Amino acid sequence: MTIATFSGVMSAQPTPSAALAQQRASVLKQVTSLTGKAAPAPDSFFTVPWLDAVAGRLAPPPCDPMAKPELDQLIEQNAKQQGVKSELIRAVINQESGSRPCAVSSKGAQGLMQLMPGTAEQLSVADPFNAKQNVEGGTKLLKQLLAKYNGDVALTLAAYNAGPGRVDRDGGVPAIPETMSYVTSILAKLPKR
Repeated sequence: MTIATFSGVMSAQPTPSAALAQQRASVLKQVTSLTGKAAPAPDSFFTVPWLDAVAGRLAPPPCDPMAKPELDQLIEQNAKQQGVKSELIRAVINQESGSRPCAVSSKGAQGLMQLMPGTAEQLSVADPFNAKQNVEGGTKLLKQLLAKYNGDVALTLAAYNAGPGRVDRDGGVPAIPETMSYVTSILAKLPKR
């Protein structure tokens, strides 16, 4: 820990390694609460209990996809409230999590719309595994990105996947294979204009 002083008041600020340890503990706690089993001690930050160590691939999360009528209701409600097309929200959810509310990516993104912990916090999502909160937060993020990129869906999707900083730096969809595949896959699922 480093100690920062300001006007004679001492406050402790976590070092980067302490912040990572806190985030790791938070993710493991959430995984344990979702699976009902104690998460194994990770070899790396993003190890989760459903990692198939033998195959080296992620197995499907230990929950079923959300029921279509319930998910459709959440999508339609948020589409109306945020002014984002329901088809876009649905395609992002399908691509990100396969409609599984307990999904956690290898990079730490969580829930139906795969919100990173910091992004979830910025969007006031207290529980990223709560489907209602996650879809609301993810839809808000899509709305913000659509506004930032003047309705350009490809740039919006690229920023959702790789981050707006990377899209801005590259001046378009970054030449990251995962991001290019992500954007083309979702665009192919959207109705043609």
